[in-house]
Amino acid sequence: MLFNSAEFLIFFPIVVALFFALPQRYRWVLLLAASYYFYIAWKAEYVVLIMLSTLVDYFAGRQMAQIADRSRRKKYLILSLGIHLSILFAFKYFNFFSDSLRALFTSLELTYPVPVFRALLPVGISFYTFKSLSYIIDIYRGIKQPETHLGIFALYVSFFPQLISGPIDRSERMIPQLKRAQFWDWARIGEGLRRMGWGYFKKLVIADRLAVLVNTVYDSPGDFTGVPLILATYFFAFQIYCDFSGYSDIAIGAARVMGYDLTENFQRPYFSRSIGEFWRRWHITLSTWFRDYLYIPLGGNRVSDGRKAANLMIVFLVSGLWHGAAWTFVIWGGLHGLYLVTSQATARWRAGLAERLHLARFSRLTGALSLLITFHLVTFAWIFFRANSLGDALYIAGHLFTGLELQAGYGFGLGLYDLAIVLLAILVMEGSHLFEHRTGAVWTYLRSWPRWLRWATDYALIFAVLLFGRMGVTEFIYFQF
Repeated sequence: MLFNSAEFLIFFPIVVALFFALPQRYRWVLLLAASYYFYIAWKAEYVVLIMLSTLVDYFAGRQMAQIADRSRRKKYLILSLGIHLSILFAFKYFNFFSDSLRALFTSLELTYPVPVFRALLPVGISFYTFKSLSYIIDIYRGIKQPETHLGIFALYVSFFPQLISGPIDRSERMIPQLKRAQFWDWARIGEGLRRMGWGYFKKLVIADRLAVLVNTVYDSPGDFTGVPLILATYFFAFQIYCDFSGYSDIAIGAARVMGYDLTENFQRPYFSRSIGEFWRRWHITLSTWFRDYLYIPLGGNRVSDGRKAANLMIVFLVSGLWHGAAWTFVIWGGLHGLYLVTSQATARWRAGLAERLHLARFSRLTGALSLLITFHLVTFAWIFFRANSLGDALYIAGHLFTGLELQAGYGFGLGLYDLAIVLLAILVMEGSHLFEHRTGAVWTYLRSWPRWLRWATDYALIFAVLLFGRMGVTEFIYFQF
């Protein structure tokens, strides 16, 4: 089920009404049933994978809690990791590695008899797998106790607002909330609905409108050079941000309506002044997951500079592969790893140069320059993320600055009216980001406004979505991961 579907707009109010009508002790049953239905509405048989994931980790966690010796607990950790990663590999990565081997065998004029594994990728599999893995690894490490209530644990794994595309909340944050009594609160519900409206604004008014131009160019890049490629690349940077952060806003808002607080997943990432800062602001729950469960176990910052650089590259290459089973995603991750390694390797040199040039006097100018450089590095890497193939990505990267003249009649599928709307919407969004940057979260600040002004803002948001949103049901970009 998609957040931007008519089905969800019927489903969600019914769930909320029943949630507050039921006694507290039965609410987890409702939410678990609603969450499974939410997933079944996409493809019923794949809900079995979520149930299997839940049962394996519930059993493994309970067994590990009865064993004091960490080395003896390892077999249950291996059981959980083996099942999760095997399912993930089979559905998401088998064909990628198999096709790569097939290409190698073909180049060597050898027969490769392994058939293609024909199955749809289960939506959200990477997200709920990472939630489950964080839970079982924390129990193995001895830093948390297992959940004894199977229903509550199953709800943690499958909670519908974050089931498909996160945020990837940890069990120590979510499970206590799922056990806590929730009460009807008009102010909180208003905040949640307002946050959902903001997410719909990003998705329907900005992301889906930008997608028209981006898809026109990126689906046939050989037909374009220069300006169209540049525009499509810039626009994709905003499309993917609005699409994914819009999903997170809707998820956070929907959970907030029922009284649950999900982790913020984006903090104005395009205001970052370095690649390291960008990853502290973009897809925060995934970045912290890789930090805690991959980077730190590899040695983190406690190793030599060379080993640290290698660890960073490993993390970003794995992150790229997590996003998609294609070499374009691996290169995208590798670029970000290279950016960060280069930044850290040159940090002292750059600091010394800044001191010699007395650049501290021009902090605003250098800060703006750092922001622009970071944004363009990120935007260039998005080429590989969005391109349909490695060949397309290399063509786009190689033809950005050729044939820069803009010929009459270039519409790229997006008319002047739509272009004006989307540019104005981006200005509104970035204006709110600038406001947040200077004063704090808009949602907190709105509480101090008079009621009439809050209502006026709410109605303006609703009308903007209804009047200017593209109402055709389109998937969120991160559904494919």
